[in-house]
Amino acid sequence: MAGSSVETPLGVTDPAGAARGYRPSATMPFAAEFRRQASRRRTQLALGFMVLLPLIILVAFQFDSGGDDDNGRNEFSSLVDLATSGGLNFTLFSIFVSASFLLVVVVALFCGDTVASEASWGSLRYLLAIPVPRARLLTVKLVVALAYSGLALLLLAGTALLAGTLRYGWSPLRSTVAAELEPTEGLLRLLAVLGYLAVVLLVVAGLAFLLSVITDAALGAVGGAVLLWILSSILDQITALGAVRDFLPTHFSTAWLGLLSTPVQTDDVVRGCISAISYATLFWGLAFWRFTRKDITS
Repeated sequence: MAGSSVETPLGVTDPAGAARGYRPSATMPFAAEFRRQASRRRTQLALGFMVLLPLIILVAFQFDSGGDDDNGRNEFSSLVDLATSGGLNFTLFSIFVSASFLLVVVVALFCGDTVASEASWGSLRYLLAIPVPRARLLTVKLVVALAYSGLALLLLAGTALLAGTLRYGWSPLRSTVAAELEPTEGLLRLLAVLGYLAVVLLVVAGLAFLLSVITDAALGAVGGAVLLWILSSILDQITALGAVRDFLPTHFSTAWLGLLSTPVQTDDVVRGCISAISYATLFWGLAFWRFTRKDITS
């Protein structure tokens, strides 16, 4: 009879042919995948290094002899002087030295390793056989990867702020592009910087995730995303490219400096957000399109 349940050797199924009680939305819970990724060594090492880096910088400053005229007083040394003038400034310095490469590698690691590692271990086909719908599997893995990427960014800034404040005190935020900002306003500016960096790094997340779907080699996905980001950064330095540079995903990667200026410069920030979200959406769309159509053999 149409619309009635069907009795099979494996149990009772609904009219659509699925096992009774089966709900695609209940497969592969976010919390379970989050805990699973937390138990992985690469997650622990990456997050641990985010905590350790500000402490390493703090210790390095303690051994800085300071005032070495033989080496000159270049721009970097002036940034070091600012970094030791308060917790907010130390946090800004930690973000500055990490944004162009370290954070790119960490985000690429979380997003590029997520699917490719399952394929390399031979467990991807078993996840789909549970059965977990392909779109849901990708969605959960992407959300978890983005969550850990955001957590890494917060751990870096939070550790730097705590360690820097304990060592150098709670002082106004100073930079080479702005007047002195009161601590409360300086903290808000730092939060805005972190928010913008999180948006810019979505490009890395999207690219790494796409490569993770295309290849079974996690190292290839992570390394490919980092190398393409570096290539874009190099091309952005070639002024002969003219207006083409505006369309490179890294062109507005340093626009967060405008959030520290007085008054705040937001034009490039807005353009950077639009560019990053557009690229990330494109890469994620391609990843879902590719994964839902490919043969899973590993």
